[in-house]
Amino acid sequence: MHRIVFLGPPGAGKGTQAATLAQALGIPHLSTGDLLRAAVAAHTPLGLAAEEHMRAGRLVPDSLVLEILEERLARDDATRGFLLDGFPRNLAQAEALDRKTTLDVVVAFEVPTEVLLPRLTGRRTCPTCRAVYNIVTQPPRVPDHCDHDGTLLVQRPDDRPEAVGTRLEVYRSETSPLLRYYTVRGLLRPIDATGDPAAVGVRVRAAVG
Repeated sequence: MHRIVFLGPPGAGKGTQAATLAQALGIPHLSTGDLLRAAVAAHTPLGLAAEEHMRAGRLVPDSLVLEILEERLARDDATRGFLLDGFPRNLAQAEALDRKTTLDVVVAFEVPTEVLLPRLTGRRTCPTCRAVYNIVTQPPRVPDHCDHDGTLLVQRPDDRPEAVGTRLEVYRSETSPLLRYYTVRGLLRPIDATGDPAAVGVRVRAAVG
């Protein structure tokens, strides 16, 4: 069984690596960010409550995140393991997660701030197929349109310049203490998450073992 958590600042590439690794291991990739954005798009009560926080670049309250995650972990495909991307984000969430499941490894993505800023503000997403681009480092073939289906790309509210600084500060203040939490438990595996995604993937697989 593989019960994995990816930690790292916004824009570190966790989502890209999580999708690839989860497919290789045959376990679900559980991104709380994607689950919450889906709830926002569906205008569910949970989504409406989360939307205000996401637009301002703030963390969604623990109670909302835990509600949607608990439902997802109860599904059959998660009994073989899972890869959590974007959760836990603070000590309270980590302690709540410990009460629900056991983890095997926590991979910490390390990226300098000067690398993160253009990654975040340049990111664009296809609202139809969820493909991700970057107008600087990985632009679409036709400007502002998805390579796969031609849909007009969008910038997530939390990737706008005014929200990026808030997101990074929130990470430093609330999420960084998790590094010590998981180090003490012998679970933390830090990796260099800069450079080519394929090279980062090799480091991730080595950390997971």
